[in-house]
Amino acid sequence: MATSYCAAIITMEGETQNLHRLYHDTQYGFPPNSDDELFGRLILEINQAGLSWTTILKKQDNFRKAYSNFSIKKVAAYKEKDVERLLGDAGIIRNRLKINAAIYNANAIMQLQKLHGSFKNWIGHHHPKTKEAWIKIFKQHFRFTGGEIVNEFLMSTGYLPGAHVESCEVFKKLAAQQ
Repeated sequence: MATSYCAAIITMEGETQNLHRLYHDTQYGFPPNSDDELFGRLILEINQAGLSWTTILKKQDNFRKAYSNFSIKKVAAYKEKDVERLLGDAGIIRNRLKINAAIYNANAIMQLQKLHGSFKNWIGHHHPKTKEAWIKIFKQHFRFTGGEIVNEFLMSTGYLPGAHVESCEVFKKLAAQQ
């Protein structure tokens, strides 16, 4: 993001500001506790490509429901009927490439879980890396993971710095947890 997410929220108004504030204060930069939640964050970041983050935040509950509560195992087993169901779901982003990427990525994560015990362990095994190194690794394993998607996924999950500025209260809260 050109300006910090912390500062950008101040310029927002109404429902949009409330959506972003809740995400900023409770999720952005916080490491998810489970592989399914990590996977869910990846789905959201992939679906944001070309759209506003506000759109994704408004639809995040719909994404959770449509993608089986972000269950890696369930999404990995999706068949064409599931793709068609998702393409017909107005509550999410109906883009075949993004839907197919979620299914492919779920299967890729299952393979990484077999090798490393968990998706979180796989990320931890590679941490820390530069943004460029992360992008290369993600492109080797996943679909629809360009530079900005990988950057935002890793910042939003606490693996790359930059989610919050030092003057932000959430920055201080996250620093205290480490």
